[in-house]
Amino acid sequence: MSTDRSIVLFDLFGVIARHQRPGALGKMAAHCHTPTDAFTTAYWACRPPYDAGRQSAPEYWTAVLRRLSLSVDADTIEELRLTDIDSWSRVDDRMVAYAQSLRDVAEVALLSNIPSDHADAFLAAQPWLHHLDHVAFSGKIKAAKPAPAAFHHCVVAMRAAPTDFLFVDDREENVRAAQAMGMNGHVFTDRDVAAVIDTWLPTRGRTWK
Repeated sequence: MSTDRSIVLFDLFGVIARHQRPGALGKMAAHCHTPTDAFTTAYWACRPPYDAGRQSAPEYWTAVLRRLSLSVDADTIEELRLTDIDSWSRVDDRMVAYAQSLRDVAEVALLSNIPSDHADAFLAAQPWLHHLDHVAFSGKIKAAKPAPAAFHHCVVAMRAAPTDFLFVDDREENVRAAQAMGMNGHVFTDRDVAAVIDTWLPTRGRTWK
């Protein structure tokens, strides 16, 4: 049952923020004196528990280094952690402005798969996040997309119904998961997102604030 609210729920990376900085994985691999392909495989294979808040940054990087049969030391872990955070730090200024402008006609929220320490850095560097109606980071809520718990968190936290949401993500599997929870969903491309949202909003000029 809808509560007659319009909540646009954005993904972060690939929608409002940019994907990982090109060359970042190669830079981290070089620091570890290991091939980029092997490092990339370990980086992503070990990532899910870190994204979902079940591992700390040192635990994650220890798992990566051990998978690569490399020695583990605190200085290496911290260097990798900081390089990794920086590699995910870029935003699309045009999309940031668009998301903020939507708050004149809808509620705007964010649901992102991002480790807890990355989330802290993003919140410190991007003050506009504090002005959204809700921000949910997987490392903080202990659930990562496409798990139903990630979407359920947003429904409960915003005291809304699933049908109140339009979820916008660049990954089709995440959109399908949101739709399975009863949300409306759209696979993002920067060419059509504004038109899709304009069509979905019951009245473009309606003011919620």
